[in-house]
Amino acid sequence: MLDTTNDNAFVAFDHVQKSYDGEVLVVKDLNLAMPKGEFLTMLGPSGSGKTTCLMMLAGFETATHGEIRLGGKEINNIPPHKRGIGMVFQNYALFPHMTVNENLAFPLEVRGLDKSDREAKVKRALEMVQMGEFGNRRPAQLSGGQQQRIALARALVFEPELVLMDEPLGALDKQLREHMQYEIKHLHESLGITVVYVTHDQSEALTMSDRVAVFDDGRIQQLAPPEDLYERPDNSFVAQFIGENNKLTGKVVALNNQTATVELPNGKKTEALAVNCGDIGSQTLLSIRPERVNIAAEGPNSTDAKVLELIYLGDHIRCRLDVHGNDEFVVKVPNSAGHEHLVAGQTTNVTWAPEDARALDPQ
Repeated sequence: MLDTTNDNAFVAFDHVQKSYDGEVLVVKDLNLAMPKGEFLTMLGPSGSGKTTCLMMLAGFETATHGEIRLGGKEINNIPPHKRGIGMVFQNYALFPHMTVNENLAFPLEVRGLDKSDREAKVKRALEMVQMGEFGNRRPAQLSGGQQQRIALARALVFEPELVLMDEPLGALDKQLREHMQYEIKHLHESLGITVVYVTHDQSEALTMSDRVAVFDDGRIQQLAPPEDLYERPDNSFVAQFIGENNKLTGKVVALNNQTATVELPNGKKTEALAVNCGDIGSQTLLSIRPERVNIAAEGPNSTDAKVLELIYLGDHIRCRLDVHGNDEFVVKVPNSAGHEHLVAGQTTNVTWAPEDARALDPQ
């Protein structure tokens, strides 16, 4: 469920819309409420509206319609530098002619702090990101990961209650990016700050967030904790965008409480949770996670399959099958006794529990 009713939220978007040309809405009637101290990620593909929402909250873009509130006060007409918000960008945005200490002191000078207070806060911020020994270096003398730590420290140095991060780890390599995810999450937990984080990387969103708002076509498709998004997607877009997902098309032939009976193209009937499907006779899309499917086993919803490809990935074997014409149906087989009998080209069967299949809207 979208939390849209909390008038006491620390961050609130109330019926916010944004158009750049007066015709096409890139953000459509956004309602979003955040409590203080939450780590919320705006996740979605390019052009989905997530970065525009962040820029409106920061003050770099103006809402075409609706109200944005921070701490209960409307901020639509307050300029960015008076909102008291920390910002971290993908490109770091550090001043190249300044030392690290000077970069961090700059937002404090703008706020009129005296030299001793500035020095104390800069020292504390650098220690927070394990960069205490780098104060006299310039950005060009630092690695990408070190520069991102400095950018993070600069966003935190004036102790803002809200920090916005726009794809902050996008320029880092995979190993460093994963390490920084945990560092940012631990900083959030230790400082108690409120964070709005924008990314198109689903694993990043699942790792770091208290809640994730999944954007598509200018709207929030689902707003939920990471586990709910993965285990209980509301629609086919979320099911496809969050994690790996098997999909089978079919027709609803019976409805019984929360269960749908779905007829697959070959006439086979299967049971699934009726999450977001239409009435009897309507088309639906079945969503089943790869790790919830058993291969070559007895069980409910058993259906024929052909093994197309086996890929060894250490802890599991990724088995790609053809199931009812879908040749991208994937099963993750644990790397334990029993997988050796699988070979490409063989016919077998797959099964899954009815509660692990979700009947969703057809794409």
